[in-house]
Amino acid sequence: MSRLRALARLARLIGVVIACVIPHLLARRGVSPWPQRFLARAAHATGFDVRIEGTPLLHDVFFIANHVSWIDILALGGATGTAFISKDDVARAPIVGWLAAQNNTVFITRERRGAVAGQIDAVRAALAAHQPIALFPEGTTGDGQSLLPFKPALFSVLLPPPRSILIQPVVIDYGAGTDLVAWKEGESGAANALRILGARGRRTLTLRFLDLFDPGDHPDRKALAASARARLAAAMGLPG
Repeated sequence: MSRLRALARLARLIGVVIACVIPHLLARRGVSPWPQRFLARAAHATGFDVRIEGTPLLHDVFFIANHVSWIDILALGGATGTAFISKDDVARAPIVGWLAAQNNTVFITRERRGAVAGQIDAVRAALAAHQPIALFPEGTTGDGQSLLPFKPALFSVLLPPPRSILIQPVVIDYGAGTDLVAWKEGESGAANALRILGARGRRTLTLRFLDLFDPGDHPDRKALAASARARLAAAMGLPG
């Protein structure tokens, strides 16, 4: 039965892609609403209902969120229309890379230290378009019950702020579904996706939007990263 559920949800995801790509391509001369619609519908197709707590800012904002699953991107993007900062290996992934590019994903190379300045310029250019930008500063997925150290390098884009940009931390909370979505040791991406898609029933994913704060109030990127992490940790009931 789990395989049948996984196939049914996969078919629905494919249907969502087909239903959204054509009108998106027709609308590309203007600002297309279809990437956000696609992400929202795709999140629902995986078996999760997205609930929002707090009030998200939908322009001139830098979202900072904990990272648990690939579903984070569908849920947060569908709820806010945010673009994401992502590792450049995503850009090379068949289909997924193209879909990510349609939502103005900023691809970065974390292994080449000399490329950081260019990456900061790319993020600043994305912020200039007023679309929200989201960063998962842990740099990888966690278990949903703890918070890994933040990588402060890309916080440099906010110091000094390019204009009146605010930071809004976001807690991504899968509740009873946390164990389902969290990666298991040695699990492949395909195995993780099939396990999630094959799960029985529906679950609720909550996006908790915390209070906004000004990055300009911090002396350097390390202090800014530490402040953002402390705010998320407090909201998750974890030690700072």
